[in-house]
Amino acid sequence: MRLGLHALGIGSGADRAVIDAVASTADALGFATLWAGEHVVMVDQSASRYPYSDDGVIAVPAEADWLDPMIALGFAAAASSRIGIATGVLLLPEHNPVVVAKQAASLDRLSGGRLTLGVGVGWSRDEFAALAVPFERRAARTAEYAAAMRTLWRDDIASFTGEFVSFDSIRVNPKPVRSRRIPIVLGGNSDAALRRVAAWGDGWYGFNLDGVAAVRECIGKLNELCDGLNRDRSELRLAVALRSPSPEDVDELTALGVDELVLVESPPAHPGQAADWVSGLADRWMTKPH
Repeated sequence: MRLGLHALGIGSGADRAVIDAVASTADALGFATLWAGEHVVMVDQSASRYPYSDDGVIAVPAEADWLDPMIALGFAAAASSRIGIATGVLLLPEHNPVVVAKQAASLDRLSGGRLTLGVGVGWSRDEFAALAVPFERRAARTAEYAAAMRTLWRDDIASFTGEFVSFDSIRVNPKPVRSRRIPIVLGGNSDAALRRVAAWGDGWYGFNLDGVAAVRECIGKLNELCDGLNRDRSELRLAVALRSPSPEDVDELTALGVDELVLVESPPAHPGQAADWVSGLADRWMTKPH
């Protein structure tokens, strides 16, 4: 079981010195991945329900610093040499896919092939409105954008015709390091999100799940969906973040086929304390419980 850390880009995790300390220490101690999420805008009173809490309210204050994940992960990659970096998640339908393809390939190249692109369809109508992007049909837009980006990464001279994006005979360089591919992992815990994972994703990032039982239910659905599509579920990378994780959960998650447990934590605000904070997490989670 790999161990990931979702700690960068927000609040105290948006400080340059904290990013350096967390990334370098997590790299040295054997963490698998550093995750960073995204919201381009926040509002004080949202008209949309946050899907990952019981009360429908996101825990991050609207006034908190929230870095662009590509930029935050670029700094994390520069402060490390081995650990993977992942957006968790980038709200793909809010962006121009040609630009995202360029940004992702650039970050993948500069990090030596360490990027996983976690994407989501988004939940905040306010955010889509601020960006002048239609909220409706955002799932279809996301799927098409992902297909277009894969085309741009794969082909030297790329063409694509779709409902939401089209281009003809263009070159977008550099190309990703690993066989001109960047894994696209899909966020979301709903049945619709799991259908997207089975249909066209390279993996799943289940976020803020309420214990191992919720993971088991989601993976059971995912197994059925993959069977219906004649897809080998073992090809998918499964990463999950639990609301109240315990080291005792690791064996059960491993048995379910989870590849990575992601700890969602806030680092200390003082950079001098960040390395010890990461070491404390490693001591708790990387020592087999008796």
